[in-house]
Amino acid sequence: MRELDVARVTETVARLCQEANIDLSEDAYAALERAREQEESPVGKEIIDQLMDNARLARKEWVAMCQDTGVVVLFVDVGQDLHLVGGSLEEAINAGVRRGYQEGYLRKSVVADPFDRKNTGDNTPAIVHYRIVPGDRIKITVLPKGAGAENMSALKMLTPAAGLEGVIDFVVDTVDKAGSNPCPPIVVGVGVGGMMEQAALLAKRALARPVGQPHPKPEIAAIEEQILARVNRLGIGPQGLGGRVTALAVHVEVYPTHIASLPVAVNLQCHAARHKEAVL
Repeated sequence: MRELDVARVTETVARLCQEANIDLSEDAYAALERAREQEESPVGKEIIDQLMDNARLARKEWVAMCQDTGVVVLFVDVGQDLHLVGGSLEEAINAGVRRGYQEGYLRKSVVADPFDRKNTGDNTPAIVHYRIVPGDRIKITVLPKGAGAENMSALKMLTPAAGLEGVIDFVVDTVDKAGSNPCPPIVVGVGVGGMMEQAALLAKRALARPVGQPHPKPEIAAIEEQILARVNRLGIGPQGLGGRVTALAVHVEVYPTHIASLPVAVNLQCHAARHKEAVL
């Protein structure tokens, strides 16, 4: 059995927190380039140009590309043949978040209690989703999530009678109601199936996929294209000022569900689509 000291996890999480907030991923930048080619509105084109300029400047100056550096969401896949030593994995993860946000001069946005609203001062605790997977490696995906897009997300427990049309209508309606709030052009994460909490988790996990990468199942990829086409007919456009490109991509994830249920969750992500990953 392979051993890994959790100190390596702390180092990696600290690095990924900074990179995710500062260095726009190539897949997200390429999606913005495609959006600029598709956009017909002169104002929309100018906005996308500014977003790409901002991303280049953030990388050059090594500063956050957005002032809302979010709550850190992590997807951690732990190989069942990996033995983690040197302390608690979750404590190591939070130590990495703490270090990354302090060393990167990133805004701390976490409050310790949803009612008294006192800031924890170091952007911890993170939100961590674990999976046990085959192998002896650990894969860490960091997804900083700002409030502007997150607050516009939604969940609905549909009945099977609503069918695919009901799912698509709900997703498009959610984007329509969000308007400019999630900083379009956005990425739309959609989770369908499971129970209430699983649908929401699927939608969040969908945002970690490279921007514009279609679902491996052709029938799901076709649904993604159908939703994207309808969303981009809404006319919200870049930063809500009108245009052809409201969304850069739609990512759909599905899971088995109850015979009487059709849960659907929509998790919106801003144009930055921040995500970074590493395997140890």
